Amino acid sequence: MIDMEIKAENPITLLQDDPVQPFLAAFFELCHLKQLYRQGWLHFGIPNQHCESVAEHSFAVAVLALWLGQAYYHQLDLNRVLRMALLHDIGEVYAGDIIPSDRVSETDKQRLERASLEKVLGKLPASQDHLELWLEFERGDSPEARFVRQIDRLEMGLQARVYQAQGFAGMDEFIHSARQALVDPQLVEILKG
Repeated sequence: MIDMEIKAENPITLLQDDPVQPFLAAFFELCHLKQLYRQGWLHFGIPNQHCESVAEHSFAVAVLALWLGQAYYHQLDLNRVLRMALLHDIGEVYAGDIIPSDRVSETDKQRLERASLEKVLGKLPASQDHLELWLEFERGDSPEARFVRQIDRLEMGLQARVYQAQGFAGMDEFIHSARQALVDPQLVEILKG
């Protein structure tokens, strides 16, 4: 992992001497996302005490995907949407929240995240299904994947609006970036508020 600011070490390190079932090991590794700050916010001056974690972001993406999917996107397979939303950042458990200033190529970023995902989810019986769903999200090659990719960006833009309302500067860049990523008119309107 690239040197990242975190709240605490990965919880799995606390269990190194305790044998645990594979799904518990995967769960404790996943819980590291609660400890990992969203590095882009820190880079733009959001103080630690206000900075969301990757897990908080993932939760918000899943909730937005659920609510918006139910309200406006009946044609989507909501089960696949929610699974993608919940899985989309698990690759950051060991790779970290890589941001552009880290100067990691997109190929290397995806390789690191995939290795992280395989390490965490490889302990589970449905690991191959999870990996395939994550790859589908990464490629954006289904309506569900494209929807979740947009929700991921929408959540970032909405969080930037929260930070902006709290008085933090520099958030226009994030809102503009989110707007550029959104192609669905309904989601653009939601970002505008």
